[in-house]
Amino acid sequence: MSLENPLPLAVSRGLGEVSTSFSSRSSFSSSTAKFETKAPARTVLEAVAEFELPKISALPPSVRSSFRSLAVSTVSDSQTLVYIGTHGGKIILLSLDPSSVVDTNSSYSTVENQTGFEASSSKKLTYMRSLSVSDCSVDSIHECVEIGKILVLSDGFLFLLDLHLLQPIRRLNFPRGTTVVARRLRGSESTSSDLLGDGVPWSELSIPGQRFLQKLGGGIRANSMKHRDYESPREGNCVVAVAVGKRLVLIELLLPDRTGRTDSGADSGEIFIVLKEIQGVGGVTTMVWLDDSIIVGTVNGYTLFSCVTGQSSPLFSLPDTSSPPCLKPLVKDHNVLLFVDNVGIIVNAVGQPVGGSLIFRYVPDSVGEMSSYVIVVKDGSMDLYHKKTSLCIQSLHFAMEGVSPCIVANEESGNGEFVVFATPAKAFCFRKVSSEDQIKDLLRKKNFKEAISLVEELECEGELTKEMLSFVHAQVGFLLLFDLHFEEAVNHFLQSETMEPSEIFPFIMRDPNRWSLLVPKKRYWGLHPPPLPLENVVEDGLMTIQRAVFLRKAGVETASNEGFLLNPPSTSELLESAIQNMIRYLRVCRDKDLALQVREGVDTLLMYLYRALNLVDDMEQLASSENNCVVEELESLLDDSGHLRTLAFLYASKGLSSKALAIWRILAKNYSSGLWKDPAVEQSNQDTGASVISGKETAAIEASKLLEELSDQDTVLQHLGWIMDVDQELAVRVLTSEKRAHQLSPDEVVSAIDPKKVEILQRYLRWLIEEQDSDGTQFHTLYALSLAKSTLEVVEMESSYRTTVAGKFEEANTSDAENVTILQSPVRERLQQFLQSSDLYDPEEVLDLIEGSELWLEKAILYRKLGQETLVLQILALKLEDSEAAEQYCAEIGRPDAYMQLLDMYLDPQDGKEPMFKAAVRLLHNHGGSLDPLQVLETLSPDMPLQLASDTILRMLKARLHHHRQGQIAHFLSRVINIDTKLARLEERSRNVQINDESLCDSCHARLGTKLFAMYPDDSIVCYKCFRRQGDSVSVTGRNFKREIIIKPGWLVDR
Repeated sequence: MSLENPLPLAVSRGLGEVSTSFSSRSSFSSSTAKFETKAPARTVLEAVAEFELPKISALPPSVRSSFRSLAVSTVSDSQTLVYIGTHGGKIILLSLDPSSVVDTNSSYSTVENQTGFEASSSKKLTYMRSLSVSDCSVDSIHECVEIGKILVLSDGFLFLLDLHLLQPIRRLNFPRGTTVVARRLRGSESTSSDLLGDGVPWSELSIPGQRFLQKLGGGIRANSMKHRDYESPREGNCVVAVAVGKRLVLIELLLPDRTGRTDSGADSGEIFIVLKEIQGVGGVTTMVWLDDSIIVGTVNGYTLFSCVTGQSSPLFSLPDTSSPPCLKPLVKDHNVLLFVDNVGIIVNAVGQPVGGSLIFRYVPDSVGEMSSYVIVVKDGSMDLYHKKTSLCIQSLHFAMEGVSPCIVANEESGNGEFVVFATPAKAFCFRKVSSEDQIKDLLRKKNFKEAISLVEELECEGELTKEMLSFVHAQVGFLLLFDLHFEEAVNHFLQSETMEPSEIFPFIMRDPNRWSLLVPKKRYWGLHPPPLPLENVVEDGLMTIQRAVFLRKAGVETASNEGFLLNPPSTSELLESAIQNMIRYLRVCRDKDLALQVREGVDTLLMYLYRALNLVDDMEQLASSENNCVVEELESLLDDSGHLRTLAFLYASKGLSSKALAIWRILAKNYSSGLWKDPAVEQSNQDTGASVISGKETAAIEASKLLEELSDQDTVLQHLGWIMDVDQELAVRVLTSEKRAHQLSPDEVVSAIDPKKVEILQRYLRWLIEEQDSDGTQFHTLYALSLAKSTLEVVEMESSYRTTVAGKFEEANTSDAENVTILQSPVRERLQQFLQSSDLYDPEEVLDLIEGSELWLEKAILYRKLGQETLVLQILALKLEDSEAAEQYCAEIGRPDAYMQLLDMYLDPQDGKEPMFKAAVRLLHNHGGSLDPLQVLETLSPDMPLQLASDTILRMLKARLHHHRQGQIAHFLSRVINIDTKLARLEERSRNVQINDESLCDSCHARLGTKLFAMYPDDSIVCYKCFRRQGDSVSVTGRNFKREIIIKPGWLVDR
């Protein structure tokens, strides 16, 4: 993979660019060095200590040379050691107590309140001691955590030192010319290969010759790789790669007790083992060893070597004009950062790029790592970049001259809390600001979006929990709330899974109240004031805005919202926005699983907010639905504000039906008085043509819904009257409702119904009789009487109408029209149907009521109920002239004399009416066959025209003769059958049966001999004793001849 020309200079410096202007206010000779922050988005590093060579009097003059290398090691919770290598070959040991560094909050206040802060105000790095390693510069210092030693590269040699520089220096007997050293880094989830699979037992290493060869690195060469047949690296030992000339040597540094040496010639007991050699690697200037991969950098580019096979593969080629190669192991991610000029490329252990590239402002002198950040330094500047976003998070500039080159070092073990930055004569120790403090700092600066992004980022990286994310969302919400950004505040509240709805109760209702004890005593980070009612929040916020406007006019910059400063909102607008967003939050909270008291607070305060904005529809919807509102808290509020409908709905939802009905009754009566707006009246004024229910009807409808389910009879009957006055249909629904648990007493209901409300009474009685199957005679009679009265009223109305139009129409036509109208009346149809279907009313009472009327069909039905057949026939035949109905009634009677009685009525109608010959002829034609011709002839009137009756009488006579002859035929046929039956019986009785001495009884199997016996029709024979026991109807076979009759062919009549 070649990268000859990575990026144009302009492009590479344009991405993630930070201002490069340097301050030179103070010179190096100044007693105090200052460094500035370049307006960071947030503070990740804070200075906690410093060290300056000219100020340390304990240092001998020979040690006072410029710094060349750095290393940081945390040996305990109370001590962090800093190793500084100088150009004079000396190592300076500094110490810092992490628990005694300055307070984070004080550092923040220093950074925020001035453009630069004094590094000398921090705690000093304590000078412990120094040690001379060689006469040349100390090129690199490495902490070997596995063996608790410091590995130093100086003058081409490797030296081992103890952590506190107390023991003598031990130089490794290794060929001179070492240029680069890299410690092997193993990932937590990676599996490193065994460098030596066929090791030799350590007991064999006790031979001095082998130990000497071991130190000198003698051994067998194969495939350009020197190999030692010794044991593979053991856990607890340090394995490093050393670049010597044109080869890479892999050695293992051992602890003193791992060598197994017993000779007294060992100075300090350390020993190293040459594990492998890789030939043909020259010009190495930087190197990193991850797992089984060794990445080396030369002037030509980067190459990856396998420590197992020794094979190499090129990664990147460097242009001729590029800066020297630079590698930085990213220990946390177990990756490597490769530099091509000012571009950093992150690759994994096998050389594959991961993530995006990092573009820096300059080619760094040194590179460090801390958590998720990469630190680069150059010319007195230190920049902090995020690995994933490649953004510059923090930039520090040291306002001194002659500070190049700079060095930065971080802890490669431990928690990686400290970073040391060094110029040639001064060192600064920085500590990572905790995540919580970073978030607080952003919130103090009102960088809310950056704070949330940081929390989400830390959560993804596993440094913060999901609960902390919810915590920060809630904290941001409260800060925005006091900044008057109510919509954004509620958005953050809704994203917080740990925030409790009761936390906003104090913003809506003043303390003390019913829910004061439910409000959790959370102050979060104390960044916002204590909860206040929304009115006070708005007032305080507006005062803050006014103060900011005044300060801006005076030339003082503030952190207030720019939009508010340019166009300050009014109090009413802000308060309305606050209430609307609080409503939005409480609506969402209603769907959560909350404690009962909290649910009560949510719904009650939601009603408060609805009322504040006069959201009548929302108030009524909340009150009418399932809710947890506290009625005692809302009664006086809704009553005083005139929201009686909402109060009625609320009473109903809480089971206080009597109070709800009382309110609906008041509303129904007072709509017309002007106390409340009637929607029907307003609609008529607007004349839009749409159908709108009036206020009275609305009140009656809502009251009827309650009464339909109410079983309290007194309450139902109490409110029944005014509902009947508004809408009779609703009153009927209330009385006939089947939703209630216990039905009302019919007697009480009938007594309570206004006699003038005839339709309500009739519909209730009809429901009682037809659907409730009531068998009370009084209800059936009352229903019949009520229908009869209504029918009489209709007849009277028709009669009045007939009198009015008498001058325009003829009498007959008017009468016909009247009859048709009356017969088509629904009330009369219901009366007739009920009189026919019911047998439980008192017919005499109904007859007394309609006796003098023209309701002849109803009278006929009643007389029929009383069994007065003659009156029924008279009405049907003479009054109604319904011959078909009269004949049908005669058929129901079932006696021939009924037809003769009807014929007499047709021929002699009485009361001066003409005989009804056509009806008589029709009767004779339909039923003449069942009448006695002689009686008919005697009954016929002499005035009856012969041509009308001749055909009928002739048919009657023919039918009579035919009937007579048919009778004779039937008579003679039955005589024949009788004679044949007698003959068959005689033949059956004259049958003979032969019995001998061997004949047995079919029942008891006794010999019959001369005994009496009997024979059944199925030819079974039994002795007389068995016959007496069996009987004459059941044979010994079990056949019952009375049930299973035997028919023999000879018995059938074949004539």
